[in-house]
Amino acid sequence: MSEIIAYKLNNEIVDTQSIAGRESQATPIYFDNSPDALNVIRHSCAHLMAQAILSLYPSAKFFVGPNVEDGFYYDFRVDENGTKLNEEDLKAIEKKMKELAEQKNDIIKTCSTKAAMVAKFANDDLKQEVLKRIPDGEVSSYSQGDFEDLCRGPHLPNTKFLKFFKLMRVAGAYLGGDEKREMLNRIYGTAYADKESLKDYLQMIEEAKKRDHRKLGVEMKLFHFDEEVGGGLALWLPNGGRLRSKLEQLLYRAHRERGYEPVRGPELLKADVWRKSGHYANYKENMYFTTIDETEYGIKPMNCVGHIKVYQTDVRSYRDLPLKFFEYGVVHRNELSGALHGLFRVREFAQDDSHIFCMPDQIKQNILDILSFNDAIMKSFGFTYDIEISTRPEKAIGNDEIWDIATKALKDALDENGIKYGIDEGGGAFYGPKIDIKITDALKRKWQCGTIQVDFNLPERFDLGYIDSNNERKRPVMLHRALLGSFERFVGILLEHTAGELPFFIAPTQVVIVPISDTHNDYAKKIALELRKINVDSEIANKNESLNKRIRTAEKQRVPMIVVLGDEEVKNETIALRDRQARTQSQMSLADFVKLTKEKLSEVHF
Repeated sequence: MSEIIAYKLNNEIVDTQSIAGRESQATPIYFDNSPDALNVIRHSCAHLMAQAILSLYPSAKFFVGPNVEDGFYYDFRVDENGTKLNEEDLKAIEKKMKELAEQKNDIIKTCSTKAAMVAKFANDDLKQEVLKRIPDGEVSSYSQGDFEDLCRGPHLPNTKFLKFFKLMRVAGAYLGGDEKREMLNRIYGTAYADKESLKDYLQMIEEAKKRDHRKLGVEMKLFHFDEEVGGGLALWLPNGGRLRSKLEQLLYRAHRERGYEPVRGPELLKADVWRKSGHYANYKENMYFTTIDETEYGIKPMNCVGHIKVYQTDVRSYRDLPLKFFEYGVVHRNELSGALHGLFRVREFAQDDSHIFCMPDQIKQNILDILSFNDAIMKSFGFTYDIEISTRPEKAIGNDEIWDIATKALKDALDENGIKYGIDEGGGAFYGPKIDIKITDALKRKWQCGTIQVDFNLPERFDLGYIDSNNERKRPVMLHRALLGSFERFVGILLEHTAGELPFFIAPTQVVIVPISDTHNDYAKKIALELRKINVDSEIANKNESLNKRIRTAEKQRVPMIVVLGDEEVKNETIALRDRQARTQSQMSLADFVKLTKEKLSEVHF
């Protein structure tokens, strides 16, 4: 059996130095690739990296080095000259890490007061920055060999466990995430308990680079970012516009079939309404504001307030409920420039947003209906998914009783239908708990997409009501819901999941028609017209280029079907089909081809 490297006590990971006498009350964590074990391994590997950096750069000073998904990072300053490291420097740091790990140094925890630590690190300005963020009381540090850093832990008992690690990349990071502060070096790395797991992860990373949606977006001419326009603001090209439009149309039909009503709220609302909703106090740093006629306005980061105001335009009866509004709402969020990443993190995006106003006894059924809707969409795109319930965050509105009722409503809906879920403590929205739907892509990566939130708070703040069967005024419950999350992010995820081989029903160009010579152009136009009648998008590739180049261009854009036309095809009203996704080539009549494409369009139904 593997060695014990830490313990789990009261749902908290505790290292072997901190457990002292309480081992019998705790669950051991062994040296393996379980999430808890990797948490300890990677945290310790971050310190090993810092020790190696200090060995190579004696003037280095360190800020923070937390775990992140799939690894860890450390923010640090190399020297007072502001030296920046690059990818080449990682090899030397990795080599030094291996040397230090082989020294098999014990990792020793020291506990002291905050005042003592302030004095101990008096000459280290970055340590002082860390100490400012630590509450008064006991403060711990960990040392190994000649390296010591402030840290809560947990850590491995010895560096001998650190054998299988890799430094991934160098980046810049503002001190404390503040754009007005100094830019520090940041190195990302990862670590595993065995060689094979590390190898598998690195292979996945290489495959992910090939599938990078930013690269595919250029090759497939889907979208573009222009610095003159601004960071995080995507320009959708015709191909991308067609893709989005198809997705929107499919979802529109699916919403209407389920009784949703289309609405639209303005993108700019007075700041007072954001104060009333709680966004001003709890979400202001993520919003953009402007002044018009000496009145402050906020650009919406969410669609909920607009939908509330739509609800308030009429007297509502219990017979009207549930009332389901949906909107492809364009929202803006104030993201740091360093956080922007293709379509995954942008400043403007459109949500497939909905708000359902219902009676309390309708919560459960509506949640189940939403989960069923989500299941149909995810299966259509080949995604599997997990469900988590996210509970009250530190920054929240409403009292504990309301939060408990809302959280219980979510759990009851899932429990009574045998739906498995995890718990994300403190991960809820500021106005209510939520169900998060996390999809898994072809590379086994998890992505947060859909969400369902139960909200008793905003109906209270805006004094929403409905008339019940006894002719008394009652308060509705508000369900916030998105399934894709945002069109931008979902398209990015889908591109990487499929490596650009998009399903036929949403491919921007579904068929490229390649006439071998000009004499075949009229027949090509006839085919394009027949396809247009059934809403299949096609292009005629008749540029003055070689046949092979025109075919290669279509393949690079990952068009699902390529039709080649020569004398035989014109004469017999047939086509020579190259089906990219089926990896087949065949001859068929034009009528059969039109029938085939029509069938492919009908394969999806949400």
